Amino acid sequence: MNMEETRGNRSEKMTKIIKLAAADFMQRESNGASLITITDVHLSKDEKYANILFTVLPEEKQEAVLEFTKRIRSEFRQYIKTKTKLGMIPTFDFDIDYGEKHRQKIDEISRNSK
Repeated sequence: MNMEETRGNRSEKMTKIIKLAAADFMQRESNGASLITITDVHLSKDEKYANILFTVLPEEKQEAVLEFTKRIRSEFRQYIKTKTKLGMIPTFDFDIDYGEKHRQKIDEISRNSK
C-alpha cells in the first residue's frame, strides 16, 4: 500500500467519524424545531479543514440553522475532541448542501411527470 492509499483510507475514516459525530451533535444541540440532516463532509487534502454539509426541513428554517451551526463551531470542535479519537482536529465549517437540495427537486419533478 503506498502513501497515497494510506492517506486516502485515513481521510475516509476521518470523514465518516466527523459525519457521525456531527449528526449526533446536531441531534443533541438543536432545539428540535427543524430536522437537520448531515449529508456530507468535505475534508481538505491536508486534513486541516472540514466543511460539513447539511439539509434542513422545513426549508424555511435553513438560514436560522446555518446561523446556529456557525455559532456552535467551537463547541462542536470540543465535542469532537472529547467524543472521538481523532489525533489532529480540523477547523470546521458548516454549509447548506445545495447539491442535495437540487437532487431532491429533480426527483420530485420526475415523480410528478409520470
